[in-house]
Amino acid sequence: MTNAARIIAVANQKGGVGKTTTTINLGAALAELGQSVLLIDLDPQGNASTGLGIGPQMRAVTTYDFLAGDATPDEAIQPTTVPRLSIIPATTDLSSADIELISNEKRSFLLHDALRQLPMDRFGFDYILIDCPPSLNILTVNAMVAAHSVIVPLQSEFFALEGLSQLMLTIREVRQTANTSLRIAGVVLTMYDRRNNLSQQVEADARENLGALVFTTVIPRNVRLSEAPSFAMPALTYDSQSAGSQAYRQLARELMAKDNPQLQKVS
Repeated sequence: MTNAARIIAVANQKGGVGKTTTTINLGAALAELGQSVLLIDLDPQGNASTGLGIGPQMRAVTTYDFLAGDATPDEAIQPTTVPRLSIIPATTDLSSADIELISNEKRSFLLHDALRQLPMDRFGFDYILIDCPPSLNILTVNAMVAAHSVIVPLQSEFFALEGLSQLMLTIREVRQTANTSLRIAGVVLTMYDRRNNLSQQVEADARENLGALVFTTVIPRNVRLSEAPSFAMPALTYDSQSAGSQAYRQLARELMAKDNPQLQKVS
């Protein structure tokens, strides 16, 4: 696979922190900015697939098939209703991956190898975003081994930073054993309420402890972000001018500027 595509795992072992919301809307925002984006749904719950309008009847070929080598990129990759945004959908088949892949010597490299097979070049993706499950299992490890970097959504709530050390430890282990170039693209604060002292305190703590790793952009608590998945579309499509949509556009611009410092001069 060419070096053009930036592969990013969106990971946090805590549930309900905005991983899927971030993956969907960051993907849509990057696509809106002219980037060609592939979203890989690596969560057995398949919420990213549902949130992009890929119903159960449209998931004959899934991430599990792609991982296992039973489906080619042409068979696995589907367009979505968002221009320039494609997806490999997931089903509950993935929930048995831990057990079924345990005997495979290359079990941690399956996604890495699948994304670097020659047919992937033809798609010309600029970004590949991986929506990880809310655990540090074999699927999340596959995502980290395959990725260039990790985005960590961090909910603006009490105990937000607890558990982050375990995630950082996993990233460090993957870097030492399987993917020496893996880095943290950034930590993004989600469900942020500027009127709430707790949100401000979490932000202050995160910036003090993690410094430049924390994105400047914060994602507000926004009803449109919560409503959009039930209409099977990103918030950027559901309500283009909502505060949540604007925030994800800003996050996409910030991410692109980090990946290409030349953009910082014009952003």
